[in-house]
Amino acid sequence: MVFLSLPSQAGSVSQFQLTIPTLEDAANIDGEFDEAVWQHAAQVELGYETQPGENIAAPVYTEARIYATQTSLFVAFTAKDSQPQHIRATLKDRDNLWGDDLVGIKLDTFNNARLAYQFFINPVGVQLDSIENELTGEESEAWDGIWKTAGKITAEGYQVEVELPLRLFNFDDKKPVQEWGFELIRYYPRNENYRISTHKIDRNISCQLCQLGVATGLASAKQGQDLQITPSFVANRNEQKSANGWQTESNYEPGLDLRWGINSRTLLNATINPDFSQVESDAGQLDINSTFALFFDEKRPFFLDNKDYFDTQVNLLHTRNIVSPDYGLKLTSQTEQHTWALLAANDSQTTFLMPGNLSSEVTTLGEESLNLAARYRFDMDKTFSFGGLITAKSSADNQLTEFAEQNDYHNYVMSLDAKYQPTAQDIFTAQVAHSQTRYPTALYQQFCGNVEGELTEGLLCGQTPLSCELGQCQVNEQVLRSQSDRDFSGALYQLTYEHNARDWFAYSEYHDVSPNFRADLGFVEKIDYRTFMAGGGLIWYPETVFNKIKFGGDWDITHNQAGEQLEQEFEIFWEMYGALQSELSFGIETRERVGPRHDSAQLAVLGNSNQYQETQGWLYGAITPTSALNLELEIHYGDEIDFLNDRLGTKTLINPMFKWKIANGLSVDVSHQYQHMEVEQDKLFTANLSDVRLHWQLSLHSFIRLSSIYTQIERNLAQYLYSIPDSKEAHLGNEILYGYKLNPQSVFYLGYSDSLISDDELTRLTRDEKTYFMKLSYAWLL
Repeated sequence: MVFLSLPSQAGSVSQFQLTIPTLEDAANIDGEFDEAVWQHAAQVELGYETQPGENIAAPVYTEARIYATQTSLFVAFTAKDSQPQHIRATLKDRDNLWGDDLVGIKLDTFNNARLAYQFFINPVGVQLDSIENELTGEESEAWDGIWKTAGKITAEGYQVEVELPLRLFNFDDKKPVQEWGFELIRYYPRNENYRISTHKIDRNISCQLCQLGVATGLASAKQGQDLQITPSFVANRNEQKSANGWQTESNYEPGLDLRWGINSRTLLNATINPDFSQVESDAGQLDINSTFALFFDEKRPFFLDNKDYFDTQVNLLHTRNIVSPDYGLKLTSQTEQHTWALLAANDSQTTFLMPGNLSSEVTTLGEESLNLAARYRFDMDKTFSFGGLITAKSSADNQLTEFAEQNDYHNYVMSLDAKYQPTAQDIFTAQVAHSQTRYPTALYQQFCGNVEGELTEGLLCGQTPLSCELGQCQVNEQVLRSQSDRDFSGALYQLTYEHNARDWFAYSEYHDVSPNFRADLGFVEKIDYRTFMAGGGLIWYPETVFNKIKFGGDWDITHNQAGEQLEQEFEIFWEMYGALQSELSFGIETRERVGPRHDSAQLAVLGNSNQYQETQGWLYGAITPTSALNLELEIHYGDEIDFLNDRLGTKTLINPMFKWKIANGLSVDVSHQYQHMEVEQDKLFTANLSDVRLHWQLSLHSFIRLSSIYTQIERNLAQYLYSIPDSKEAHLGNEILYGYKLNPQSVFYLGYSDSLISDDELTRLTRDEKTYFMKLSYAWLL
């Protein structure tokens, strides 16, 4: 094995080097390259196919011209295509472009292989922007910048013109000449999705951002005056049905957002009376025969701007836990080696996760909370970085009265993390965290069951209801985890190792979380456990119908902190990628794990739960047979614990999905999930979830979107041993939205949504909620 040394900086001139001239004139962004200034721009060819081919000659010709003024970066792409009728270019909303022909720019403005800005544009000028985070290995498309594009399909292919204001970036504008990590990219989706680049990418190096080229120049580049003020006005009318008829509530809320680039390295975000209603509905999820809380992504702009500065290996900051703030403040700053981030916001609610080792549940206190997060990271060089994160969530009432002490709540977390990459293939990460928490004395009552003896679905109680009563409360894991009348502390430890080479990979992880650890501003749903995992596999690159094949497997074992085994699992899998942009993966997993506790008033599992042996197979396939159609299918079949009735069942899950471009600008996304469980050769339940999204892009800036999510569950009550849920229930949520989006912050939205439910009493779908919604905001760039 040959280990490759890592350069001291991210981008390397041995990869690619480009000098960007600084010129006086700004191009008019109209998709035409008729200004004289383009004749003086630097010129570069995208000559290498890096996927699926391995650094071979590009199948099509792509040229880019690039130059800068003191306040903007300009790029013009000429993308040749001998068959322009096959160009895939869809008029659609921004950040939803994958599968189209694309050209793009990747910039690491500190050239330190930690964060990179990515900008992609399709042939008709639709934008996609994101942040690539090398520390976590993730890309976030949630970040939205304000920049200009125009695209045009020609007889020889297409051309795209781009202006990126330097106010978008953090960089050191005190340098007379910049040196940025840099790559230009083209995606050419035909039988396969070809990735074309300005330079070669070595598959034997696991780091992506450290394989950028270098762009020098941008002499005297200045971020400029970066002040954005965005006033907004939101009006909504909500109608809810009750026993006394429809109850109506109307709200009219002005708000103000401030985004101020104090200097080229430091950004201040502030918001007063923000509108944090979600314009885009969360994807539908089935919540049946599951014991852990569902996860939903953050989608709100204030929290997403420079979100990556707060990221660590463990999710200790998940801002969806800040539900309804009245104000917020965020300060972020980055230099070549130092990254700082501070977030402060109130919340009219206090929402957090009550974790466990067999279940978790979200809870809300009826009081205001204060929320704080502070992050620092030091990047010594490309191989080593370490940092710290502090989060705090506490009730706003700190008066020292007996009542306040009984209802006092706080959670403080301190964390240290590090990443070390000694070779081009090997990565070590480590994180340690300590928490201190205090709960209101009556918090446990929120997790109590029905004291009359009928247990609700999801309550993990024993076979005899009386055996799990605590006073007037039926005890489950969350009741036990929330009972405390004083401060308590806990710790978390995580260590990971990854080896990623061209032809093989290996990894190992160790997680250790104490029973009293809490991260109420994050999403740590599992505590009181220790897990060790090891795995690896092989990779081939055949020149057949499949261009990449991966085979691997892993083994893991989990105990609680008392040393009792919770789970042991072994899995093997195959992944194959090939023609028609296809993917086929399948695998089998077998595991031993414990079921629910017999006596849920005790946290022990040894002698207090059954041990089950599960074997389950899964398959996933995806294919793009035409430019207008993308098909996916996911199947799971095998053993699964029936948690509510404490026995082994047989699960069938089928999840087909398709995306169909009906016409240019008109598309539909459909996902259906079918889940069925049998126990003792009889049906336990059948659940169906259909998620339909119809999107009509009227122009580059305006659209109409219709979404419907329908959930239906049917249960065989004869097989429910300890509870009496509804035999049938259904829910239908609809939303229609018109939007005009001049840019991500200058928008007009007008929408309507409603909710319909049915159950054993309401035998047909009945509307129980209606909402009318309007939002207007405009970003003033000063």
